Amino acid sequence: MTFLTLTRRAALAGGAALALALSSLTPAMAQTPPGVLIVGQVAEPQALDPHAVTAVNDFRILMNVYDGLVRYAPGTLEVEPALASAWDVSEDGTVYTFSLRDGITFHDGTPFDAEAVVFNFERMLNEEHPFHDTGPFPLSFFFSSIQSVEAVDPLTVRFTLDGPYAPFLSNLAYPTGLIVSPTAVETHGADFGRNPSGTGPFRFVEWRSNEAVVIEANPDYWDGAPALEAVVFRPITDANTRVAEMLSGGIDMMVEVPPVALSEFRSDDFRIVEQAGPHVWFLILNLREGPFTDQLVRQAANYAINKTALVEEVLEGTAAVAAGPTPPAFAWAYNEDLEPYPYDPDRARALLAEAGVENPAITFYVTEGGSGMLDPVAMGTAIQADLEAVGFDVTIETYEWNTFLGRVNPGLEGEADMAQMAWMTNDPDTLPYLALRTEAWPEQGGFNSGYYSNPAVDALLEEARTATDQDRRAELYREMQVIVQQDAPWVFVANWVQNAVTSDRVENFTLEPSFFLLLDDVVKN
Repeated sequence: MTFLTLTRRAALAGGAALALALSSLTPAMAQTPPGVLIVGQVAEPQALDPHAVTAVNDFRILMNVYDGLVRYAPGTLEVEPALASAWDVSEDGTVYTFSLRDGITFHDGTPFDAEAVVFNFERMLNEEHPFHDTGPFPLSFFFSSIQSVEAVDPLTVRFTLDGPYAPFLSNLAYPTGLIVSPTAVETHGADFGRNPSGTGPFRFVEWRSNEAVVIEANPDYWDGAPALEAVVFRPITDANTRVAEMLSGGIDMMVEVPPVALSEFRSDDFRIVEQAGPHVWFLILNLREGPFTDQLVRQAANYAINKTALVEEVLEGTAAVAAGPTPPAFAWAYNEDLEPYPYDPDRARALLAEAGVENPAITFYVTEGGSGMLDPVAMGTAIQADLEAVGFDVTIETYEWNTFLGRVNPGLEGEADMAQMAWMTNDPDTLPYLALRTEAWPEQGGFNSGYYSNPAVDALLEEARTATDQDRRAELYREMQVIVQQDAPWVFVANWVQNAVTSDRVENFTLEPSFFLLLDDVVKN
């Protein structure tokens, strides 16, 4: 009996069957079945609705179930055709017309056509849409420039923007641009996130809460059927447990390997995969209340933390010290003249004294594990020690990933003074636009959880996203980085080189600069 048969029976027989199937995948069974890839995830997904989630942990599943009109070409952040075979852009950069592939159906049998595309974007952007209440859609910001979307004919869809918008195609390739089945949304409503249907290389089988999400190969996939029979995503929130499962053969692939554990996989039985990408690990500071309302105190925190030691000792050299809000992976927009805050505890103490603050009390939110969070408990403990060494009084509160997001994303006011955060982004516009603008405060639907506000930064970001000349965009982003670093709304910590480890039975797997987990070409012997 195959593992996939077991999972199908589990769907009928209840939770105990799947739990038994998963727990029986041990070395005593000659490890996991061929053709079925078991992936150790860092957390339980929030939902399987690409329009409703924000975490790379969820995206790693979603990118295998859905397609967008466009996608990133392998190994790059350059856009190539996907559900759209081609597109035209008007001379003024405001009208995008996409030609859609013919003959594609969603996993539930619904035809993919221009009306389906219209449904997807209207659902996110139009408050009067009958299924807008199946949100919220936190990253619909990506498409705020869309003035209208219309089906010209069954295989042609036209987007009209309110002005030139440079990141538009890149944002369409991001998971928020993935296309879901209108029929599935109409059928399941607010529960669509537990009953997903896309056009991707794998189709949804079941989700056993806190146990597994199971997807199976789509033999009719428009871009060729996957080599795998099925993929099982197991949420294993404790990093040490994920490592133990990987070493024992209980899982075939592990993402976000703790740096201290990498050496355990340097053998012929495993393969370590690494890939640089646009990642920023930072600490959000609460600028609305508490000690960090003072810029001098925020700068003191940046000087107090020994980021080089964090990178070299806690992260074992798997990251570089961050200088500001833009990752160096965006070479064309990165300000190379910007130097990271040096480790200078004396300077930190002097700034606290200048601010007239003595032993400021800090509540610090730390997560047990989450997307790109880089050994967060060990990092949080080390950061706490550095801050306390210069006079901060730091109390750590630790939360499971989804609980952590539920406390941080709505804003730190009344909650905490500081919180860990990491973003993996697709364009230099994305992170600052969603997390540093005044209009991105949480009550306005953004992720500026610390309530930073600088009109000069707002103006630079607005101009940069509408500039059609990339050199001008780069100039604007570089200027923004200087201002933000000086204002210090965050502690800028690290830029990570992502990693994963697979067993020697897994072939054709690579990591992508996008941080997505693409499994349609993977082979499992």
